[in-house]
Amino acid sequence: MTLHPVVLAGGSGTRLWPLSRETHPKQFLRLMGEYSLFQDTVRRLDGLDEAAPPLVLCNEEHRFLVAEHMRQLGKEALAITLEPVGRNTAPALTLAALMLLEEDAGFSSGDPVMLILPADHAVRNVERFRKLVKHGAELAAKSNVVTFGILPDSPKIEYGYIKKGEPHVSYNGSKSFQVEQFVEKPSQAVAERMLESEAYLWNSGIFMMRASVWMYELRRQRPDIADACLAAHSGLRRDGDFYRPNAAQFSECPSESIDYAVMEFMGNDNSQVDTTECLVIPMDIGWTDLGSWSSMWEEKERDNADNVIHGDVYARSMSNSLLISQRRLLAAVGLDDVIIIETPDAVLAAHKSRVQEVKELVEQLKREARPEQENHLKINRPWGSYETIDAGDRFQVKRLTITPGEALSLQMHHHRAEHWVVVKGTAKVTRGEEKFLLTENQSTYVPVGVDHRLENPGTLPLEVIEVQTGSYLEEDDIVRFEDRYFRHLRD
Repeated sequence: MTLHPVVLAGGSGTRLWPLSRETHPKQFLRLMGEYSLFQDTVRRLDGLDEAAPPLVLCNEEHRFLVAEHMRQLGKEALAITLEPVGRNTAPALTLAALMLLEEDAGFSSGDPVMLILPADHAVRNVERFRKLVKHGAELAAKSNVVTFGILPDSPKIEYGYIKKGEPHVSYNGSKSFQVEQFVEKPSQAVAERMLESEAYLWNSGIFMMRASVWMYELRRQRPDIADACLAAHSGLRRDGDFYRPNAAQFSECPSESIDYAVMEFMGNDNSQVDTTECLVIPMDIGWTDLGSWSSMWEEKERDNADNVIHGDVYARSMSNSLLISQRRLLAAVGLDDVIIIETPDAVLAAHKSRVQEVKELVEQLKREARPEQENHLKINRPWGSYETIDAGDRFQVKRLTITPGEALSLQMHHHRAEHWVVVKGTAKVTRGEEKFLLTENQSTYVPVGVDHRLENPGTLPLEVIEVQTGSYLEEDDIVRFEDRYFRHLRD
């Protein structure tokens, strides 16, 4: 039996602002070590010999991040499917199920068992995770819906819960239970009572089921989502390394999570007659979803005063705090239970008990069209990255870093001219009909309206200082004539 992992990588991670941004959310950050959370999710599959390459669902804006993070691992995805707009996890999973069920597409054979994984979890005991997944695969192959519940160690109010029912079956030292009820995020008092009862597990958001079982249950509970996704899937097309559903049809799909669309109707205490058995496997794997700065503090190694400190930080008489500095000196004195996060363009300071309000703060920044909620100063592109160094009236200065062998699109600007100075490496420049090389300390000028391209023909990263001048300097002033990354508008 081939297991098909489905990695849901479309989250926004707003509660971990300012490290997590709309264009670079938490699943692509290296929060727990040398790999991003997305990469750790993919690497977690390595010991599952029966697993196919992952099918990844992500936001349109993050497609090159997914491709680059897979490239860094030396792995290929079964497919990278792009959501033109965010519609939560139920529509994303439905697109994956339809792709795997399509007989002529070649993604799978038959009716595969899917392992549905959020891309932003941390797991300490990976071997135990793999063992429990194998148990789940045996159950899901028999057309059961399988979910995984985390053994709770505290009364968390930011998690949903699963109430265990009757024992179902043991497998290789692990147990499974019928699901009696899915419970919404509780109050503190209710969470404490559930913890004392030992009948409840945290809802991990990890599921296993056959693709046909998901489609059957979705059509029973939410035919509107099923119909919209079927229409979007009918227009699926390949675009380079990516697959795109019909954008207009997918945009019409209701936004709903897997839990709200289907799972909450499957508990044994539900009045409806269930035709599919829903089972839960308790997981003791050192799991966290890193959903807030307080959970980050809990997971990281702490000093003798229970502080977590990263970067250039001076801390005196501090305790139980999380202090992160990306660029500048961060100095903190005489505070307890606080979160202070410094980035080049924003600083967050909050009491640890109030970190859930960061999401509302980011929503306010978005309403005010503040760029800090969307982008870092450093912007990733498929060819490398750029960082804004300075900007003012009619000028902007950027540092471009171009990966070896990569190139910007052949493009033109209507409103700005550009000056390039090479500070490291060798640049191949196209300017109109000219093609020439620039090395360190050499420069060139590209007038308004002239076709141009910048490439890195070398084996080391190319660094260029770009000075833009003109009446309009936004990123949408780009006319592309040729692009190896199949981009059409700005990116």
